[in-house]
Amino acid sequence: MESYPAPARALVEAMRRAAAQDRRRAIAFQGAPGAYSQQAVLKVEPLALPLPLFSFEEALQAVTDGEADRAVLPVENSLHGRVADVHVLLPDSGLAIVGETYVRVEHCLVGLPGARIEGLRAVLSHPQALGQCRRRLRALGLTPVAGADTAAAAAEIVERGDPTLGAIASALAARLYGCDVLERNLEDAQHNRTRFLVLARSPADPPPDRPVKTTLAFEVKNVPAALYKALGGFATNGVNLTRLESHLDGGSFTAARFLIDIEGRPAEPAVARALEELAFHSRWVRVLGTYPTASAD
Repeated sequence: MESYPAPARALVEAMRRAAAQDRRRAIAFQGAPGAYSQQAVLKVEPLALPLPLFSFEEALQAVTDGEADRAVLPVENSLHGRVADVHVLLPDSGLAIVGETYVRVEHCLVGLPGARIEGLRAVLSHPQALGQCRRRLRALGLTPVAGADTAAAAAEIVERGDPTLGAIASALAARLYGCDVLERNLEDAQHNRTRFLVLARSPADPPPDRPVKTTLAFEVKNVPAALYKALGGFATNGVNLTRLESHLDGGSFTAARFLIDIEGRPAEPAVARALEELAFHSRWVRVLGTYPTASAD
């Protein structure tokens, strides 16, 4: 709680009290009230009780501990790429991916009441938001300053009271914290969308008539062409691979973990054969979830 700027704390406390009264409706998200992740929560479940947590780890832990029924976390953005922290946390979270959704991200440049763009010197926001507005900030001559999240950035400039400091946040966050919207659609491209994953304690069984994705984590063996061989089964069995991300693990430059999305269900014969080949060439494989495919539009 104390990690949030003062203007956000009363809202956070009220939302946490509401979620504690009905944990079956509680859905955890990372950020302050007004974050894009809160918008994703309400898109997934309009009657949800959004539960704000300061970090991705806390949001996942809230589901593990039963404080929330699900968590909604951002995984990638069409402009700025993957959310690296989430990729690292997912394989070891013990939670299952049960859904996905996309949110159209419309960034606003916000300032204190009465502030003007020409009076700003620096802009505070989450690194992802700063990256999504990189060209526009350079054109305005504003210095980017990394913060915890977009909504908290709006709350923090109110707490600081510095008229030369702006924030990149949603219009909702601006309203919640009493900021002026100085410019809308600050993002560098209009196709700016963030993909969110929905996580729960138990896996879901998607309807049989819906197209689905399956997300997998694995670590290849440290041998030549290991990744080529591990993924070869998807090609030979006609299974479409829609995303491939990697990161190093355990302080080693040789132990590479991968996160992939494929089309289909593990029980389908072609997918089952591809997974068998993947397992043969990997140290370990984990199915993180099978869930209905959402439209990016």
